Amino acid sequence: MSTTVTESNRQAPGRQPSRRLLPPITRQKVVLRASLFFFIVATVWSWTYIGMDVTVLVTGFGDIGQLLTYMLPPTFGDLNQAISLTFQTLWMAVLGTFLAVLFSVPLAFAAARNTSPHPIVRVVARGIIVFTRAVPDLVFALIFVRALGIGVLPGVLALGFHSIGMIGKLLADSIESTDPMPQEAVTSTGGRRSQVIVSSLVPQIIPAFIGIVLYRLDINLRSATVLGLVGAGGVGLLLKARLGMLEYGEALGVVVIIIIFITVMEFLSAAVRSLLLGSENVAGVANAPRFSLGNQLFAIVTRRKKNSAPSAPQSSDEESKDAVSTAGRVLPPLDSERRQKLIYSLVFVGLLTVSWFAVEISPWEFVTSFGDIVVTAGRFLPPDFSEIGDALVTGMLESIAIALVSTFLGTLLSFPLGLLAARNVTVNKFVYGLTRLLLLIIRGIPELIIAVIFVAAIGLGPIAGVFALTVGTAGFFAKLIADTLEEVDRRPREAVFATGATRMQEIATSVVPPAAPTLVGLFLYIIDINIRTSTVLGIVGGGGIGFLLFNSIRVLEFQATGAIILTIFLVVYAVELLSMYIRKQIQ
Repeated sequence: MSTTVTESNRQAPGRQPSRRLLPPITRQKVVLRASLFFFIVATVWSWTYIGMDVTVLVTGFGDIGQLLTYMLPPTFGDLNQAISLTFQTLWMAVLGTFLAVLFSVPLAFAAARNTSPHPIVRVVARGIIVFTRAVPDLVFALIFVRALGIGVLPGVLALGFHSIGMIGKLLADSIESTDPMPQEAVTSTGGRRSQVIVSSLVPQIIPAFIGIVLYRLDINLRSATVLGLVGAGGVGLLLKARLGMLEYGEALGVVVIIIIFITVMEFLSAAVRSLLLGSENVAGVANAPRFSLGNQLFAIVTRRKKNSAPSAPQSSDEESKDAVSTAGRVLPPLDSERRQKLIYSLVFVGLLTVSWFAVEISPWEFVTSFGDIVVTAGRFLPPDFSEIGDALVTGMLESIAIALVSTFLGTLLSFPLGLLAARNVTVNKFVYGLTRLLLLIIRGIPELIIAVIFVAAIGLGPIAGVFALTVGTAGFFAKLIADTLEEVDRRPREAVFATGATRMQEIATSVVPPAAPTLVGLFLYIIDINIRTSTVLGIVGGGGIGFLLFNSIRVLEFQATGAIILTIFLVVYAVELLSMYIRKQIQ
């Protein structure tokens, strides 16, 4: 009887067999889980490879605290020299960016699919762009210092060559994304190829070009402050000298000057960028991928001005009165915005002129230096792996291990800091403001300077590099996490909160899951950056292949240096391609 009832219940209409419905296994989930598994395994291996343990963490922080007691309070005994070298750093950044623009523009047009004259030319141009982007600027600085000697010129060339990779790539992408219809219209009238480019393509890429150049100038300002650590001029020379003489108070004073300098220049750069690119970009200044103190301060100031002084719309009659007609040609009105743009353009030309004279480098010296660079570069070929084969593998594995461990530790610090720095997560305004201030301070110090300080506290080796890169990762990644969480839709949160859920349950169910895809992409971006940075930490004693590179150049083993540079390029580029593939699969 019971068997009959059971069978009838199974066959009753509307009844479905009880089973647990599982979401389908997609390629996105497979790639994400496989990547996570690989990262965990690689991090565990890296942890043991460089000898990290809990004891090292505790004693390391103790050494850092002891160093801070020696550094505080900062002293400014060589204030005039520090200010002079800081301005020298500014001139280096300006000239390096200008040099990069001169080379990047033709390379970008040669590398873009819709403007390249031939496929072979496009491949060669793309190869140059990829190489200059993958080789760190500090590596270029080492090569140029060996070729030209200690001074400002190697620093300018290092910034210029490395900047070609970023400016050329972004500008080529902008050229390829232009609207083809205006170009087709000019072509249909019989216009030549050069006329098509000048009249219909260039106007479309001008805003992107201005933004790219200003953004690269921001990065070069930070990079120029540390090139002096390898003898390439700037305020980094003074910092290296003070640390070498164990004058820690003076060294901290130099770091404070660097932070103030970077903040002021990034603030001014943000003002120029918002003016040249329009007021709609003001809000996006603080949300740029590379977060900075100056950009954030500018966003706060402009937000307050916008709230306190609303502008009234201009009537059509007033607009028509402002228009100036000359011989039937209608010219745009010379309003306050256009006057400001003209002033900024003149200031940039003046700044570039002052830079030429301030660093005491003639244009002819730039031309003649390329001969010495070519001769020195020729000594690196062919790369010789025979004498440094084992050391090369060990150094590269150590750099990768430093990057993975610091990414893991930095992520552990970034998530709580990111939650505290998110306005829609942290209720206490004091905690929110304090956390944001901490992130501002961390991001105001270039990563290599942090590495120099940790090396002075802990000593040479990969442990110092891990600590330095962990701090840099925490400051950068935490800000990105906070910004991502603040963009989450609040309506699902309100629905979860209405069910009586606690705040932690609300965050876990309606804040973190929607932001998870973006956070995964940012995490991969952080790994990519840390791999690049870890390859140069050894130059200042932070472990990894950079130490081997520095020694090979110092003892004039040029072919071994060529092998090291080639290895760095291949590893960095392979990691970049892998990161791009994973991001593409999970989007």
